Amino acid sequence: MINYLMTVNGQGRMAKSLAEQLLGAGLIDKKKIEKARKEKRQQNKSRAGVVDDTQQRLQQERVAQVERDRQLNLQRLEEERVKAIRAQVKQMLQQSRQKPNGEIRFSFTDPRTKKIKQMYVSAAIQEQLACGQLAICVDTEEFVLVPRVVADKIAERQAETVIFLADPKLDQTTDDDPYKDFPIPDDLMW
Repeated sequence: MINYLMTVNGQGRMAKSLAEQLLGAGLIDKKKIEKARKEKRQQNKSRAGVVDDTQQRLQQERVAQVERDRQLNLQRLEEERVKAIRAQVKQMLQQSRQKPNGEIRFSFTDPRTKKIKQMYVSAAIQEQLACGQLAICVDTEEFVLVPRVVADKIAERQAETVIFLADPKLDQTTDDDPYKDFPIPDDLMW
């Protein structure tokens, strides 16, 4: 029967489609051919819908992956920026630190723990701290004295490092201050 269905065209190629050959042989009629073609088109449409859904899902997954990668990259860049700022602050503290040698107890409030801390300083350093020329910063749980200029630069980068910085504007009395005639004594210790 295969020889009958195949019409050889000199080189062994088929000249007609299988449906045409079966129709010519009388094995099927035109209704069956149309029905088969209709079913095949419906299958192709359903496959195309499945393929479109798969393509759409894959595209959504690609977009979600790109967004996750972008978020991770931003997070990594932020961590690197914070690490660089910490290194800058540490370097400024190491280069600008002053020794608080002295016998006068200088008390200040540590804002991290809300406790009063003390540091023993000289009279000159106490005066500089009181008028805002020096500041107290924290470097790995150690209190460090640095000039105000350095403390301002540190505060721009990492404000929580600056523990104490006197504001010289607060020492000035205004005209309507009822206690302006009663200045705070310099030797007052608390």
